Amino acid sequence: MSYINFTLDTDADGIALVTWNMPDRSMNVFTEEVMGELDKIIDQVVADAGIKGAVITSGKDSFSGGADLTMLQKMLAVFAREKTKDPQKAAKLLFDNAGRMGGLWRKLETSGKPWVSAINGTCMGGAFELSLACHGRVAADSDKVKMALPEVKVGIFPGAGGTQRVPRLTDQQQALQMLTSGQNLSPQKAKAMGLIHEIAEPAKLVETAKAMIRNGLKAVQPWDEKGFKLPGGQIYSPAGFNLWPPAIAILRRETYGNYPAAAAILKCVYEGLLVPFDTALRIEQRYFTEIMQTREAAAMIRSLFVSLQELNKGARRPAGVPETKFKKIGILGAGFMGAGIAYVTAKAGIPVVLLDRDMESAEKGKAHSDSLVSDQVKKGRAKPEEKDKLLSLITPTADYADLAGCDLVVEAVFEDSAVKKAATEQAEAALKSSAIFASNTSTIPITSLAKNSARPKNFVGIHFFSPVDKMMLVEIILGKKTGDKALATAIDFVRAIKKTPIVVNDTRGFYVNRCVLRYMSEAYKMLIEGVPAPMIENAAKAAGMPVGPLALTDETAIDLAQKIMKQTIRDLGDKAVDPKQMALINTMVDDHGRFGRKNGKGFYDYPAKPAKKKLWPGLKDLYPQLSPEKVDYEELQQRLLVTIALEAARVMEEGIVTDPREADVGSILAFGFAPYTGGALSYIDGIGAKEFVKIAKGLQKKYGAEFKAPKLLLDMAEKGETFYQRFDPYAKGDVKQAA
Repeated sequence: MSYINFTLDTDADGIALVTWNMPDRSMNVFTEEVMGELDKIIDQVVADAGIKGAVITSGKDSFSGGADLTMLQKMLAVFAREKTKDPQKAAKLLFDNAGRMGGLWRKLETSGKPWVSAINGTCMGGAFELSLACHGRVAADSDKVKMALPEVKVGIFPGAGGTQRVPRLTDQQQALQMLTSGQNLSPQKAKAMGLIHEIAEPAKLVETAKAMIRNGLKAVQPWDEKGFKLPGGQIYSPAGFNLWPPAIAILRRETYGNYPAAAAILKCVYEGLLVPFDTALRIEQRYFTEIMQTREAAAMIRSLFVSLQELNKGARRPAGVPETKFKKIGILGAGFMGAGIAYVTAKAGIPVVLLDRDMESAEKGKAHSDSLVSDQVKKGRAKPEEKDKLLSLITPTADYADLAGCDLVVEAVFEDSAVKKAATEQAEAALKSSAIFASNTSTIPITSLAKNSARPKNFVGIHFFSPVDKMMLVEIILGKKTGDKALATAIDFVRAIKKTPIVVNDTRGFYVNRCVLRYMSEAYKMLIEGVPAPMIENAAKAAGMPVGPLALTDETAIDLAQKIMKQTIRDLGDKAVDPKQMALINTMVDDHGRFGRKNGKGFYDYPAKPAKKKLWPGLKDLYPQLSPEKVDYEELQQRLLVTIALEAARVMEEGIVTDPREADVGSILAFGFAPYTGGALSYIDGIGAKEFVKIAKGLQKKYGAEFKAPKLLLDMAEKGETFYQRFDPYAKGDVKQAA
């Protein structure tokens, strides 16, 4: 029998090698077709008396990325359609579909013949659940091998037996930590946890897997044998009593109840370990069916899986422009930002010329990469030879002539128009006419900077976030004259360094900074109102933000906030900045010398490690304090999210961002906008435009004009539209024009 996605070859010992190698896919993923073929392969292995057992492996560098989650989207679309006709039938259909993969793996492990998973690379989600259902598991001894059940990161959980097999193979504490965090496991860690049996040299992986079958591997899982005992002890045992109460409390502390899937994992494990295995799978299936229908799952799957993948593949790249294969990149400015850009570029294997005003400054910039990669070597995340290779790709210089031959130059010099003008002119004199010039400015409009260029068509903004090595988002800013080639090259570069690009039209603050400044501004207003600072920070975290607005201001620097406010007043007039907020920031910087984390004094105090930062006690003396019981804590949470979402809506109304995918993904990756909502626009869509406008009007009445809903939202509320309907990201047309 032949298959499209698999080959099946049986050796002289009667061991079948099932090799998964999907055509036209860079990585194997589970689709309806793949699962259908696996079902037939299991039947074939069982039916063929000549086959003693089977090894499943991949024909690609990775094993599998797990399920194609668009399957779930289609499943839910069918459910929504059928629900209007027959709710009970629709629910049964969804339940059955939710259990298909889990049922398939159960069929495999009870087939009567031994199966071994030979894991040669990345093995995620449903693929690792398949491996756990195999009677033997062997992983290659390679840095490429990473195993995980990361579904919780996209609003669902391992629903194909993962919540039941993991805690039956390892102790419950490690199981819960792995399942609720979605953490990656190395082969060594997975073996120590008891999740795999052996680690083999990559060249001997399949042979080691076959040897397990030859040596008499049992075709029965431990939990199907009589007298099976849980590795970490029973739920109702001293160990269980010590684990479960704090586990529930820790989950609440970490998620604030915002992630239903994480709570469902605890329920699945707790309830599942009290009953026989098949009943436990049924419990898991019920919870999975329930979680699939949540708003959080739909929003997170769309933004953090589907949209993120589409943007990473260049969804906004203009059609018809040949892809750029970068031979050499120039970076102007070897300060913290420029040095960070040089590091991620060299890490991607692209030669970099790092230029500054003198060799000492340029060398200092290269030393930043040395420090970063040395830290990776120390932690065992990189090898010494990788460090040598990366550093060999960075050439520090003070001579603009060394930029000759660069395909792209990224300017990251001091945020001063005159300095940028000089850098642009000197660089362009050394570049070929087809080269692209990009500015990493965070405040100066690209159209304005492009006036310094002899070829504004080739001038574009590439706005990185700090620290560059950790922040995954990059804003690509289009000037009025930016051409398709410049946009395409910028997207190609961002993809080459493994970051996520979003395309933004030119405006003050672009997209991300406009939203972030609203978030910080609302916190300043709360302080001025007398809201205790701990309540502000805790409300932000309870709302789903990873960092409170005061802590975020410290990270970016309070004196920088002061400079931005003063520049805004110079450009737009006194009314552009709230005088009370200006006074607060002036008091922090000028009167108290509190600049933020960089000088150890901001809204927080930063004592020497290992002591942790704590809010500056002097904050409560700046304004008369409200008693906590008089503060509406839920309203604080609402204000912080609504003010950001309103700014995102204004950005869409102004045509600064035109694709809702970019607004949502950008808001999560850049400043962690409550991921469970799916992003700033999905937050509005989830509430509904009509209800959201009602909330905004209530806040406007109490707190001022910044909560005024833009005309776009009023129109959407009237028509009952969502952003994904109004700005259909899949509508055909030229990307550049749409942008």
